[in-house]
Amino acid sequence: MAEETWKDPREGVEIPKKKIVVLVSGGGTNLQALIDAQNRGELGGGKITCVISSRPDAYALTRAKNNGIPARVLRPKDFPSTEAYSDAMLEALYEEFADLIVQAGFMTILDAKICRAYPNRIMNVHPALIPSFCGKGYYGLHVHEAVLEKGVKVTGATVHFVNEICDGGPIILQKPVAVQQGDTPEVLQKRVMEQAEWKILPEAVRLFCEGKLRVKGNQVIIKQ
Repeated sequence: MAEETWKDPREGVEIPKKKIVVLVSGGGTNLQALIDAQNRGELGGGKITCVISSRPDAYALTRAKNNGIPARVLRPKDFPSTEAYSDAMLEALYEEFADLIVQAGFMTILDAKICRAYPNRIMNVHPALIPSFCGKGYYGLHVHEAVLEKGVKVTGATVHFVNEICDGGPIILQKPVAVQQGDTPEVLQKRVMEQAEWKILPEAVRLFCEGKLRVKGNQVIIKQ
């Protein structure tokens, strides 16, 4: 099969699309947002070429299958250590010729060798405005529980590059979402996904695939 290309508007020439590998562990709602964006032609110079799940029962795998996207399963319990699991993940990423790796609800710990192998080429979406409500222990509903407990009026989502510090990589995009009176963690989670995560993750991926992101120190500069 011929490699898919897109026309770079800056150069006016056809170039290969960047290969996007998405890492998942659960339902895959952010994966679906990326798939929907791709189907609308909104990933520009990128294409999802593989989904890798840490769980064989993840519904994200069904989403991949329904859209003709190849998938793999790498279960942590099949490996004796985090290091061994990370080695297997790294081999899989090499085999898939990954240009960009997107963590979309990926709940498994990888060691630093992955970040070192793919500097500023791994993205994650976090359901809060980093540096608030982030770091160790802040994942899933725990984030929204903490937001409500603190009583802040605005939360949101952040897409950032992944480095060796949990939620500490350079921030690419953020979008605020209002916290409303009477919110439960589940209601707030849904609003943050719909109003922020599902919008800024595909946009960040598009910007990367079109070569519009430059990292300077801990800042991401978006080229016009």
